[in-house]
Amino acid sequence: MNLFNYSFEDTIIHRLSGLTKLLSFMALTGVVMYIYDIRVFAVILIFSFSVMRAARIRMRDLKVIFIYIGTFFIINAVLSFIFSPTFGPETYGSYTLWIPIAGKYNLTYEQAFYQISKIFKYSSVVPLGVIFLFTTDPSEFASSLSAVFVPYKISYAVSLTLRHFPDIQKEYGDISKAQQARGLDISRKTSFWHRFKNAAATMIPLIFSSLERIDVITNAMHLRGFSKHKKRTWYSRRKLQRGDFIALAISFAIAVAAIYIAIFVNHGRFYNPFQ
Repeated sequence: MNLFNYSFEDTIIHRLSGLTKLLSFMALTGVVMYIYDIRVFAVILIFSFSVMRAARIRMRDLKVIFIYIGTFFIINAVLSFIFSPTFGPETYGSYTLWIPIAGKYNLTYEQAFYQISKIFKYSSVVPLGVIFLFTTDPSEFASSLSAVFVPYKISYAVSLTLRHFPDIQKEYGDISKAQQARGLDISRKTSFWHRFKNAAATMIPLIFSSLERIDVITNAMHLRGFSKHKKRTWYSRRKLQRGDFIALAISFAIAVAAIYIAIFVNHGRFYNPFQ
């Protein structure tokens, strides 16, 4: 399985409507963005990985994604502590010293809990996005966007973008191999700066090739009279079935429960175990 590449599997998740997956993704992601409760994040994370297992998405296929995301988590945690070392105590209203360092840069239990909660927050969103991208046909994704009142021109542009990710990735691999055959080394044996320059040289023909592809597609769409009318039909749109309603009920139940906890249990966005 390639990065950002939809591949059909005969699973209960793949058989769901694109609209169902889009609405579920929006509901759960919206909740994760709103609240700051590690308990809710853990539940959504477990739920997401269960859905990934049901969709037969293998973890080894996501190795590159997890490497980049893990790097982002580390950089984000370090920068958060450097620029806001007391944000945790200020948020939770208490100060409990854990590891003294220097000056205001003392690690507290509140700051550590805030950092861990942030990691869980971001980690909860990633599997949701992976499920949506890897189990939704680009054409059905476009029809789903149109169903939630996104202009069909934008929906079609998103669909074309997702369709051409695998092609661009494959073309980058072909160009990279051709460049290496000419002596441009981008392996780990060379320095980072040397690899960066050679990778940049690989990107130039890829950019020109992508621009040429865009021009061909644009001309073809104009010749077919695309955007002549204000509305269009979608052959890939499917009616919601029983499984779709069950999936929507589960997703919105989790979202409503999370909002209830935030309003009536936590009395705010943040879960505060230090009170």
